[in-house]
Amino acid sequence: MTRKSYDWKNGTGVIQQHSIAKHKILQFYLAAYFKTLVSSPNQDILRLTLVDGFAGGGLYVHNDTNEPIKGSPLIFLNATREAEYLINKDRTKKVQLKVDYFFVESDRHAHTHLDKVLRDEGYGSQIGETIHLRHAKFQDQADHIIDFIKRKSPKNGRSIFALDQYGYKDVPTPLIRKIFANLSSAEIILTFAVDSFVNFASDEKLTQSLLNGIGIPDVLKGRSIKEIKSSERDWRLVIQSSLRRTLVEQCGAEYFTPFFIRNNKGYGDYWLIHLSRHHKARDVMTEVHWDNNNYFIHYGGAGLDMFQMVGYDPDHDDNYKGQDVLGFEFDDEARKASIRALNEHIPKLVYANDEGVSFGALFATTCNDSPASSLIYRESVGFLIAEKAVDVVSEDGVKRRTAGQIRPSDQIITPRQRGLFIP
Repeated sequence: MTRKSYDWKNGTGVIQQHSIAKHKILQFYLAAYFKTLVSSPNQDILRLTLVDGFAGGGLYVHNDTNEPIKGSPLIFLNATREAEYLINKDRTKKVQLKVDYFFVESDRHAHTHLDKVLRDEGYGSQIGETIHLRHAKFQDQADHIIDFIKRKSPKNGRSIFALDQYGYKDVPTPLIRKIFANLSSAEIILTFAVDSFVNFASDEKLTQSLLNGIGIPDVLKGRSIKEIKSSERDWRLVIQSSLRRTLVEQCGAEYFTPFFIRNNKGYGDYWLIHLSRHHKARDVMTEVHWDNNNYFIHYGGAGLDMFQMVGYDPDHDDNYKGQDVLGFEFDDEARKASIRALNEHIPKLVYANDEGVSFGALFATTCNDSPASSLIYRESVGFLIAEKAVDVVSEDGVKRRTAGQIRPSDQIITPRQRGLFIP
């Protein structure tokens, strides 16, 4: 995961704090991902393919401290090694992790540097076996990688694609749709340089050609850039909102978590978007937000109608320069605000349906519009039970009394006798 602007001709590339944040997100997510996948005590094998479509040179130095920083290929490899140890340390029946890696890099100097770094780190024997190094563009390797994953994991195509493109046009939406169409359990972590896109946007034919190439030709729904700029006070926000919605729709992912990273070093703002076809994957990423709140900021509401923007600002990082209040942070106050908002929104959804709604369906159908995790949904429903605002009943008719008892199949219904709580 790198920027093409790194000069690998002179050795190790220089990395900035906002890019380190991306690496941290990837590291935290992989740790949670492995833990989720290996939950059964009877499981003895896990097949997985990890793909880094813009792999870079593998090792960096911090632009301020000169500290060596490992790139995403090493994060992938080290996360697997650590997961295998943690998963198996207390298990009688050991789990074998059969993980393949595709590290694709188009820059010749970066590719050469990555090869050297991997060998220096002790992974040389895996190159050509489980580590597949490719000096190429990701678009040119995508079909081969998809076919490899389908042969390896024909049932679900379990894989993670880290696609840290430099700008916004190297990973068109038709390519993402192809990945999801062929690999039902694939997940994609995509960067998109939204500020660069907005700055470049115009009504000229060149821009329309670019939109066609990305696969979002009608992103503004017939409106012109000129008209939006002249009629909207915050025209950048209008364009970003339309772009986010269309981009996600065209990718073919049912679930998503946009992460908004503010870069103060001159490149502008960009998104890191997690895309998947399963709400569980979305929930795992959301939990990463809450568990590591110094990296995540959300600029919208707390309930089920948020404007889905989440962000990281390197000037607001406890571990770097100090975290101030910046929008909706994933802290204790944000958690309380989310529960209060869900306490208001959930009963309205339940009361609108005579049969109520299952907890699993409630989360699956609304999670894209909320910064809350399933644990926070449960906490809210637990509060509503205590306030007699809803009843929660299991499939065999047992009434749930607390949040910890709630299961996905449980039905949330209108209580026969409402309490004092008024949604």
